[in-house]
Amino acid sequence: MTGGARDRTVAGRLLPWAGDDGRPCYLVGDGTGYVSRLADEIEDVQIDMADRLLGHAAELLAERRVTGEELHYLARRLSESLRDVARVAESRGARLARRARP
Repeated sequence: MTGGARDRTVAGRLLPWAGDDGRPCYLVGDGTGYVSRLADEIEDVQIDMADRLLGHAAELLAERRVTGEELHYLARRLSESLRDVARVAESRGARLARRARP
């Protein structure tokens, strides 16, 4: 399910990927189905990749000789990873807020 503000009010979960048009995808359901499990797995992969990328960044930045191209590539990957992890945080935060309501 993809969409804007209307979908956000109806949807149950922000998924860890965007639609073809770059808009967020939402899932309506109880969170126990195949797509929910797939989203959980993808979130875990995205978080693991971010952790590994941070380690790589630390190693690369400790080097004395790093080219501008290498730094540009690193910055692009860090930006992509930050976007993914921010989406995971938004999704998980929204689900926690829904559970906390009386």
